[in-house]
Amino acid sequence: MSDDADDPHAAWREWHERRAAAVSAPYGPLALTGTLWLADYPEGRIPAVPGHWRRTETGVALTATAGDSVRLDGEPFTGDVVLGADEAPPARSRLSVGELRIVVIRREGEWGVRVYDPASEARRTYTGIEATPYDPAFVRPGRFRPYAEDRSVEVENADGRARGLGLGGELAFSFGGAEHTLQVAVDADDGSLWAVFGDATGGRSSHRFRFLKPGIPDARGAIAVDFNRSLLPPCAFADHFICPFPPPGNTLPFEVTAGERRLKAALAAGI
Repeated sequence: MSDDADDPHAAWREWHERRAAAVSAPYGPLALTGTLWLADYPEGRIPAVPGHWRRTETGVALTATAGDSVRLDGEPFTGDVVLGADEAPPARSRLSVGELRIVVIRREGEWGVRVYDPASEARRTYTGIEATPYDPAFVRPGRFRPYAEDRSVEVENADGRARGLGLGGELAFSFGGAEHTLQVAVDADDGSLWAVFGDATGGRSSHRFRFLKPGIPDARGAIAVDFNRSLLPPCAFADHFICPFPPPGNTLPFEVTAGERRLKAALAAGI
């Protein structure tokens, strides 16, 4: 067993290094250069995306000619194909044009495409993530309290649109002598929890909101709430992500001076 299992400081450093490598990967979040909704292009021509696109009852129909230089599943493609939402990471997207990867997405019944470019300006100028070293004070015992039935709340997203955010329960923990709760989503596949939260550092010494993925609670609902692993949302890396803002009640009244805080470029700019 690795010594890191008994050294939370070393385990955190390893986590931070893996995270930094994933962010800066050729098709990581810094490579996203566009999220384009088919409804905005009823004529079927999307800027910077070759081919002709239209919605169908089952997915997205693409018509490509030889001049479009589209590859499907790694092979040159011409003709017609209907595509569903791409579940694979962008690096393994079914569609590519040169070095670009094109990812089909669906959000609340709305179809769109995302374009990933490893030569993006954001990736070229990236200098790293400002993150606070491990602090055991920000690891709190918590308890998950599921709702009797799942809920959905409308929240603003980073692109200015309001969308539903599915919530499955509350994550309760204590900090500074008081109990606090975060509304959390529950992954339908494995039961892991996910929260979007704000805190008293948001917009000052940290990004205006962050994500927390504490894992899977045990059979009694017990789970560690480790703010050392707070994550910057994807929209901190590229403006074309549509991250949800914190739902009502998920802005904590204390400073979470832990985990990922903001991009180092933002630190240098004083924002």
